[in-house]
Amino acid sequence: MNRPLKPTEVELKFLRILWELGPATVKEVHAHLNHREAYAYTGVLRMLQVMLEKGLVTRDESLRSHVYAPAHSRSAMEGGLVGDLTERLFGGSAAALVLAALRSGPVSAEEKARIREMLGKEEE
Repeated sequence: MNRPLKPTEVELKFLRILWELGPATVKEVHAHLNHREAYAYTGVLRMLQVMLEKGLVTRDESLRSHVYAPAHSRSAMEGGLVGDLTERLFGGSAAALVLAALRSGPVSAEEKARIREMLGKEEE
């Protein structure tokens, strides 16, 4: 990814669904969304079309129903967004980003253990 993509909150919601489901039709995304909140089928279709134009998703047109998939892996998207945030808000300091994240709310014992584990791997 040359420059980080900056999806909107709604686009991220759709990407999370596609990362969870894998490649899916508009009907499948619509059904998954409507388990949580009401979306019109045409609204889901239009959002996926906009996301296609922005390069956030790909579309397979070989089947009768078009199949949409994320254009980037979750980890690539996270890396781009975190890198952009780190650079713009924290002057490139990963430590400042992590400290701000830790100060922003409670950190569970499980999360603390995962952080310690990751830091330990970095030292090896």
